Amino acid sequence: MPLNLATKVSDLGIIGRRLAKRLKNLDIETVHDLIFYFPARHEDLSKITPIKDLRADETANIRARIELIKVRRSPVKRKILTEAIVDDGTGKLKIIWFNQSYLGKILRPGDEYYFSGRLAENGASAELIAPEYEKVKTEQTHLARIVPIYPLTEGVSQKQLRYLIKESLPAISQIYDYLPSEIINQFELMPLGPSLNEIHFPETNAILNRAVTRAKFDELFITQLLNKKIRYDLEKESSLPVNFNAGLTKKFVDALPFKLTDGQRKAAWTILRDLGQAHPMNRLLNGDVGSGKTVVAAIAALNVALGNAQVAFMAPTEILAEQHFRGFAELFEEFSITIGLLTGGESKILSRGREENLPRKKILKRIGAGEIQIVLGTHALIEKKVIFKRLALAIVDEQHRFGVEQRKTLRARIAEEDKMMPHLLSMTATPIPRTLSLALYGDLDVSFLEEAPKNRKPIITKIVPPEKRSLAYQFIAKQIDAGRQVFVLCPLIDISDKTGAKSAKDEFEKLQRIFSARGGSASGGGKYRVGLLHGKMNSRGKNKTMALMKAGKIDILVATSVIEVGIDIPNATVMMIEGAERFGLAQLHQFRGRVGRGEHQSFCLIFTESKNEKTAERLRAMLSAKNGFELAEMDLKIRGPGEIYGTSQSGFADFKIATLYDYAIMKQAAEATELILERDSGLESFPLLKQKIDEHRSSIHFE
Repeated sequence: MPLNLATKVSDLGIIGRRLAKRLKNLDIETVHDLIFYFPARHEDLSKITPIKDLRADETANIRARIELIKVRRSPVKRKILTEAIVDDGTGKLKIIWFNQSYLGKILRPGDEYYFSGRLAENGASAELIAPEYEKVKTEQTHLARIVPIYPLTEGVSQKQLRYLIKESLPAISQIYDYLPSEIINQFELMPLGPSLNEIHFPETNAILNRAVTRAKFDELFITQLLNKKIRYDLEKESSLPVNFNAGLTKKFVDALPFKLTDGQRKAAWTILRDLGQAHPMNRLLNGDVGSGKTVVAAIAALNVALGNAQVAFMAPTEILAEQHFRGFAELFEEFSITIGLLTGGESKILSRGREENLPRKKILKRIGAGEIQIVLGTHALIEKKVIFKRLALAIVDEQHRFGVEQRKTLRARIAEEDKMMPHLLSMTATPIPRTLSLALYGDLDVSFLEEAPKNRKPIITKIVPPEKRSLAYQFIAKQIDAGRQVFVLCPLIDISDKTGAKSAKDEFEKLQRIFSARGGSASGGGKYRVGLLHGKMNSRGKNKTMALMKAGKIDILVATSVIEVGIDIPNATVMMIEGAERFGLAQLHQFRGRVGRGEHQSFCLIFTESKNEKTAERLRAMLSAKNGFELAEMDLKIRGPGEIYGTSQSGFADFKIATLYDYAIMKQAAEATELILERDSGLESFPLLKQKIDEHRSSIHFE
């Protein structure tokens, strides 16, 4: 069967058939997938050391002939030992493998091999312990060269994956280079075919660096080109201009129980100015935890509603949609604005101070008639049955990205006579370092809210060692007795023997036992009341739990990361985070931001079982960083961009090999982007590049 890019892994011989199912865990199903599965790093094993020059406790790479090999059982621990004596002409060396008796049949005396492993002292002599081995041949794959090290999945070894990738490399000849030759020449890039060969099995470090540069350039260039093309395309679209109602906006701002920060004022004015244009606004409001993004969005929504148009406000969860509904109801109490809530489980409206549950059909009819000016909800807002009369603004909370396709879906939800592209305001509380916005958000204008409201007290953060856990529980009890509430955050829902991480269900039961013996809570009634909240609960259960917490009827809420964003309980003053090493700093900052939202001093208690120094360095950053933006910069330096955002953060640039520290390459990619779009913004002159962009667009998930 001829090899091509679509060839299935299962067609690559015995090893391919055996590993095909396991490789699906790595999103590898075809030869194309294998070719583009890049190494995480490389190890230079090309330097061969004579046996006479080897040193103990160092990695040894040798080329030697097997003189003798035997298998025996150790008299002490009854282990099976495979022992070999090898000679390279400069000296002899003993090699030992444990519980691998089959090596006695595979490795034959007289044959020459490369070996790589740790040299250990054993009395007066030294032994090579359990080294990797590969027979000397014309071209090496696993040793005596610069070796690729790949991310693996259970049941797949480096040797097996290297073998399959090497078998796939001839199909590179079927891959066309989508970069125009003038870009390749101007920026002195390696052509695609050779770069793909060399990134897996490089001849030299210099060639490897060129291959890696090409791969990084491609990722940064394609991301930026797609972003800029989205911006170009949106500028050709029409939107409903929204007039700024200065008088009523001033009335709204003056009635707020707090003074807007300078950042809020500047962001609100920028958004209102964008809304006045006849082409779509495409803006991201990136604000630190507690910086007041919602009130900025409310100012925009108010002006749209006053202009007799509609706002769709989409939240990631039903809990947050309900919370925003309540918040908007409070903010717009003095205005004749009808607000609706539409989620998978609820449909209601608030009009002239009166809240009313409505059948789904009725609320859809009123949205379609334009009678509801602001509709809050989840993804239910872009279902086919939802038709807006005059939708001017979509506000998307904590989605990071709301793709062009989703906006087209929203436009399709607008009545025929008003089918314009809605303005878009995305909001996120995940702080993005300014240095990254070029690569991540080339299609968006970004407004930053970095200052917290002036009445907020800094949250006191402590890393609590295991031996002081009981003191932490005593502190929590005192806080509850003073009338406050507590969050306890766990990494998992259920107990996991494999990871040893804390689970919410286990912690819930444990805390119930501990605090049932601690007297009465501040609200009276005996025992402290412990609640549980996690992602597997149904919507009704989540909403009921949050309502109890909000009403002060739960003292300690044990939860998973379902509370990561937006949850607002001003009376909660303690956030206790278990298994903190399992979260990125940006995520830990989000959890910490669930407290410190009221007038009382708040605390964040961080627990970790890890003894790793790098983990300790990361967690110490939580104590010193002044805000989320500074923390995100630290996380970027310590862990790298993939670790901060990860594949779960939908719509972020999902780089395989580029990092957001590759400023020089990022700058070149930006230059190349401008050159291409100046020549042909539709990319019709660059069909291979257009195809690549379309493939990349369809591979980004915004849900």
